[in-house]
Amino acid sequence: MTTVDPNFTEDAAQEARRARLFTRINAADKWFQVLGLAWITPIAKAAAGDNPAAQVKEIWRLLAVPLLAIAGFLLLWGTLAPKVQTSLGAVPGPAQVWTEAVNLHQDAQAKAASKAKFDAQVAQLNERRIEQGKDPVQRAYTGAPTYYQQIWTSIQTVFFGFLIATVVAVPLGIAAGLSPIANAALNPLIQIFKPVSPLAWLPIVTMIVSALAASNDGLLPKSFVISAITVTLCSLWPTLINTALGVSSIDKDLVNVSKVLKMNTYTKITKLVLPSALPLIFTGLRLSLGVGWMVLIAAEMLAQNPGLGKFVWDEFQNGSSSSLAKIMVAVLTIGIIGFLLDRVMYALQSLFTFTNNR
Repeated sequence: MTTVDPNFTEDAAQEARRARLFTRINAADKWFQVLGLAWITPIAKAAAGDNPAAQVKEIWRLLAVPLLAIAGFLLLWGTLAPKVQTSLGAVPGPAQVWTEAVNLHQDAQAKAASKAKFDAQVAQLNERRIEQGKDPVQRAYTGAPTYYQQIWTSIQTVFFGFLIATVVAVPLGIAAGLSPIANAALNPLIQIFKPVSPLAWLPIVTMIVSALAASNDGLLPKSFVISAITVTLCSLWPTLINTALGVSSIDKDLVNVSKVLKMNTYTKITKLVLPSALPLIFTGLRLSLGVGWMVLIAAEMLAQNPGLGKFVWDEFQNGSSSSLAKIMVAVLTIGIIGFLLDRVMYALQSLFTFTNNR
C-alpha cells in the first residue's frame, strides 16, 4: 500500500492557490490597463512571489519613472515660473495653482449652499401661497454657475456633438469602404473639409442656428447646439476615415464567403463588416472624441458659450491677481478630462474588440 506524503499534498495545494491568484491578477490586468493603472499588476505579482526581480523592473518602468517625470516637471515649473512676469504678475507655480483649485472647490460649495437655500425659500413661499389658495410661483436661481457645473456643461456638449458625429460618420465610412463609387464621391469632400478650423465653422454654425431658432425657448439652448454642432463638424473625420479603412481592409476571403452564402446587405454589414472593422472604428472614435474635446474649448472661448472655454476667457478678461492661476487650473482640468474621455473609449473598445491598441 502506497502512502501520500502530506507535505507533497500541501505543496500542491499551495501551487494551485498561487495559480488561481495569478489567473485573477492577469484577468484584472486588462482593466488596470484601461484605467491607466498598469503599475498595480507588477506590485500584485511581486507580492504573490512571481519573480520579484522582474516585477521590480516593471514597477520602476510603469510607476517610478512616470512619478519622477511628474516630479521633475513640477520642480522645473516651480523654479522657472516666478522668473516670468506677465501683465497679471508672475506666472503662478504649482503651490499657487493648487491654492486656486481649492478656492474654486470652496466657491462651488458656497454657491451650491446658496442655491439650496434659495430653493428652500421658494418652496416655503409656494407652500404659503397654496395654503392661501394662490398659484405657486416659478423662480429660477440666477447665480453664476460653479466651476463643476461648467465642467459638466462642457462634458455634456462634447458627448452630444460626438454622438451626432458618430451617427453620421460610421454609416458614411461603411459605405465608402464597401463601394468604390461612394469612396470616390466622399473622398474630395473629406479632403476639403477635414482641415477646416473650428474657428471658421463657428460663425457659420452660429448664424444658421440663430436663423433656425429665433428664440432660446427650445428643448436645447442655442449656445449648447452651436457648440455641439461645431464639435460634430470637426470631429467626424477621424471616425469616417478609420471606418472606411477598416471596412475596406476586410479579408477578401470573408467577402467571398458572404457572396457564396448570398448574404443580404444588412446581414453582411452586421455579421461580417462591423465585427471585422471594429478595432479601426474604435480607433477613429477615440481620435474623434479627443479632437472634439479640443474643438469644444476653442468654440466656447470664441462664442462665449457656457463651459470651461468660457471660464478661461472670463478669467483672462477679469485680469485679477488670481486669474492666471485659475486659468492654469482649467488647463490641467481640460487635460485630465481629455485623458479620462480617452480611457472611457478604450474601456468600450476593450469590451467589444480584441485588441492591444492602447
